[in-house]
Amino acid sequence: MTDVVPEITPCPLQMPPHRLSVALLQPQIAPNTGNIARLCVATGTALHLARPLGFVLSDKELRRSAMDYWPRLKLTVHDDTAALLAAGAPQSRWLFSSKGGRLLWDAEFRDGDWLVFGSETRGIEDEILAHHASLGRVLRIPQLEGERCLNLSTSVGIALYEALRQLARVAREQA
Repeated sequence: MTDVVPEITPCPLQMPPHRLSVALLQPQIAPNTGNIARLCVATGTALHLARPLGFVLSDKELRRSAMDYWPRLKLTVHDDTAALLAAGAPQSRWLFSSKGGRLLWDAEFRDGDWLVFGSETRGIEDEILAHHASLGRVLRIPQLEGERCLNLSTSVGIALYEALRQLARVAREQA
């Protein structure tokens, strides 16, 4: 008797066109930022970085993580956190923090939203979190109580694909 292996037909990629942005406030670890840059290229998402950075943009580790994707990255580097926050409207920003009072799953993402993440070592400043929490714009990614927070690039991937999933659902419903 021979085992018959069914042929697998790949599903066509259904990446919805979008205007989402990922923003990192003072990222410190080059490979995290490189992985996020690669994710942004693969999803057609703009990446915004707020200085100071914990590395230089020509860092070998950063380039290795993003590999040949780097030239296709839609990258904007802002002088500081205030300049980055001034670039987008507060009602289009979602801040991600382990201090967030709302779960990622409760957010209704819209085209043009910014997904904002703090540095690996400090997170997002309390004053900025408090302002956005008053607008209902601070989210956390669910995880078991007592566990350390997730890696930055993992968190960005989870949040970005949830936003893309919601945008794709809306696009299907409107079609």
